[in-house]
Amino acid sequence: MKNEHSAAAVVFHNEKYLLLKYEMGHWGFVKGNIEEGETIQETILRELEEETNIKDVKIIQDFHEDYEYYYKFKGELIHKKVDCLLLESYSNSVELSFEHVDYKWVNFEDAIEKLTHSNTKNILKKANKFLKQVE
Repeated sequence: MKNEHSAAAVVFHNEKYLLLKYEMGHWGFVKGNIEEGETIQETILRELEEETNIKDVKIIQDFHEDYEYYYKFKGELIHKKVDCLLLESYSNSVELSFEHVDYKWVNFEDAIEKLTHSNTKNILKKANKFLKQVE
C-alpha cells in the first residue's frame, strides 16, 4: 500500500471561509501533497498561492489538526494523511488555478452545508470553535 502525506489550509477572511470546488464536483479546502524537503507550512503557503494566488496571510499558531483516509487510484489502495492549519487571509481576492472550477467565501453554517466530505466538515468545526475561543 502506498502512503501519501498532504497539507490543507482552512482559510478565513472577515468571518468567512474559503471553499474550492474541484473538477470532480466536491467542495473542499486548499490542499496538496507535501514535497520532499518541505514543511507543512511551506506546502500550505505554496499550494495557497498556486491554487488561489493568495499570498498575504497569517498562519494561526496553536491550531493543527489532521485526518486520514484511504482511496483507490488505478487499482492501488492509498493511505493518505492530511495535516490542516488555519490561516487568516488579508484579502478575499482569488484567482483560481486550473485545478478548480469555482470558489466561495461563506459563513460557517453555509460552509458546513457545502463541504462534501465529513472529515473536512469536522476540521472546519474544530477551526471555528478554536477561533471563537481566541476572540
